[in-house]
Amino acid sequence: MRVAILSPEAVPFAKVGGLADVSGALTKALHAEAVDSFLILPFYDQIDQSLVSGVVFEDLEFQWRGKQPRIRVLKSETLNAPTYLIDAPYYFARGKIYGDKDDFERFAFFCRAAVALMNRLGEAPDVVHLNDWPCGFAAIELRARQRHEEFFRPTKTLCSIHNMAYQGLFDPAALWWMDFASYTDDFTVRGAASALKAGMIASDALSTVSPRYAQEIQTPEQGYGLDWLTRARRDRLVGITNGVDYEVWNPETDPNIAANYSAEDLTGKRECKIDLLRRFGLPAEPERPIIAIISRLVAQKGYDLIREAARGILDTGAFFIALGAGAQEYEDFLQSWHDRAPHRVGIYKGFAGEPLAHQIEAGADIFLMPSQYEPCGLNQMYSMRYGTVPVVRATGGLDDTVQNFEVKTGSGNGFKFGRYAATALLEKIREALYFYNQPETWKQIQLNGMTVDNSWSAAASKYIELYEQIPGPQ
Repeated sequence: MRVAILSPEAVPFAKVGGLADVSGALTKALHAEAVDSFLILPFYDQIDQSLVSGVVFEDLEFQWRGKQPRIRVLKSETLNAPTYLIDAPYYFARGKIYGDKDDFERFAFFCRAAVALMNRLGEAPDVVHLNDWPCGFAAIELRARQRHEEFFRPTKTLCSIHNMAYQGLFDPAALWWMDFASYTDDFTVRGAASALKAGMIASDALSTVSPRYAQEIQTPEQGYGLDWLTRARRDRLVGITNGVDYEVWNPETDPNIAANYSAEDLTGKRECKIDLLRRFGLPAEPERPIIAIISRLVAQKGYDLIREAARGILDTGAFFIALGAGAQEYEDFLQSWHDRAPHRVGIYKGFAGEPLAHQIEAGADIFLMPSQYEPCGLNQMYSMRYGTVPVVRATGGLDDTVQNFEVKTGSGNGFKFGRYAATALLEKIREALYFYNQPETWKQIQLNGMTVDNSWSAAASKYIELYEQIPGPQ
């Protein structure tokens, strides 16, 4: 089976969020399962040049806005499977991945280049796996070509929705000069053009990143105006929980942490905790619990609950450590919280790269994810692998992957609450800390999480099964 994965970001090349982890890890995991997988993404100027192994084409040509641009395509073997990088500096040498007014144009160009590249490679994929709104244009491109070109006729398309809230909206007037005017109805939603809607309509099947989220996006609350479409296509919608790349996230081998440890021997975790306190300038008091969070500072991640619960969190006696960047109001809140309690609250505003995230996962005792909604979430799974107990809200993938600890049976790998309220969050934090003060019970919770199989091998098997079951082109 030949599978092409299109994504606007992928680890280790370029990352904004969890989509990058998924795109890179899935490509590698499929290859390990003997699938002929390859990845296509833009060549951003911030990509490490050492990851590039060479130039595949100097002259990839295709029609774009009445012209015929010629662009380079670079290649990398970093993932043990081919990665093709679309080199178009005008669109992708901007020092960032998203955030420009012409993002829709940039990714429409990427999709057209990706389709041209697949054709130029000479062997049509059995499945083209499209990720989020930036790749929605490719679904339309492929459907159009299947009507007139034999090459792509057997190819099936899968559109993965990683976050329904981001739909790639733009002015429908742009459709005509991007050669999508014939598909205006497929794009249009409430007076705007949506690249995600087009991808969802034109693809042969849909997936999302957890079974619970597959249900949630069929509701008005989390469908963001497209719940009617997810309900209409629910027979072709599957939820598959993301996996964890245990070659990267493994406390036994992680080169980024102060000491390695395992489920068989947890002693190194204490050294990681002391190292984490030192890095954030907090007192060397390893007996005091550390509550941590790594996330974008946005309302979706539950930062309004954390702000409301701030005093109660410190009243528990715990340290609090936060890493992230985002909305100014939440950055200001973290700064003021740190200023009021500099010996209890440690913050890093921004994204310091992977090493610090690994150090927080290894050194913390409790990891917080009080999200309003969370399609899948990865940090709760990283945390469990590192013996850091997650406290989460029961939504999306958090609900699928975290099981409440049950005293009677000794089962469960974390703590979760349902009602979106600061009081509910505090109640679960206090419950977790109650068991933290019972070392043998706490160790059981840690081991329950560390031994769960959230590997990409398991997830890749489910994707392979889905690829095989996708109905033929519509």
